[in-house]
Amino acid sequence: METSDRLIRALQWVWVGFAFFLVGGIIIWIVHLIRTSWSLDDTLSASIGISLVAIPIFLVFMGVVFYVFWGVAVHGRER
Repeated sequence: METSDRLIRALQWVWVGFAFFLVGGIIIWIVHLIRTSWSLDDTLSASIGISLVAIPIFLVFMGVVFYVFWGVAVHGRER
């Protein structure tokens, strides 16, 4: 494996790791918003509405990043 191949592989792992940390952080932040809203006896509708839209969008983003990474990792070796 050449140095450039190792660098590309490392950058791919960094990108996948960044996607997982980003999505995980956003989900934790949204859960924190819901818990804070609950503890302050605030209306939960805004926090739950945001979470119903945002969480699936970011999970799809994470899935696409992982799918592209997996496709490059598997099919890139065949070249």
